[in-house]
Amino acid sequence: MPSVIKETRLASTGSGLGGLWKVVVLNDNHNTFDHVAETLARTIPNVSLADGYRFADRIHRTGVAIVWSGPHDQAEGYWLSLDAAGLTMAPLESE
Repeated sequence: MPSVIKETRLASTGSGLGGLWKVVVLNDNHNTFDHVAETLARTIPNVSLADGYRFADRIHRTGVAIVWSGPHDQAEGYWLSLDAAGLTMAPLESE
């Protein structure tokens, strides 16, 4: 099982696993728009296939998209699922 790389940013209010965590997908040269869109729609709650294609387009155009943010445990689960599906993932990081 791949390990999740976590990047924690220290803030004056403290740090740790609390707060919101970002799940970020990066552009690559091996995943198709269809695969990215379908994987996001299948993995992330409330992401429709149309939303998946909008994310895929943003990832292609800008090189990156935050596809979900929320509690650490959920973020880690989505990160692992997207990574296992072959998407290119940025390190899991806190907001």
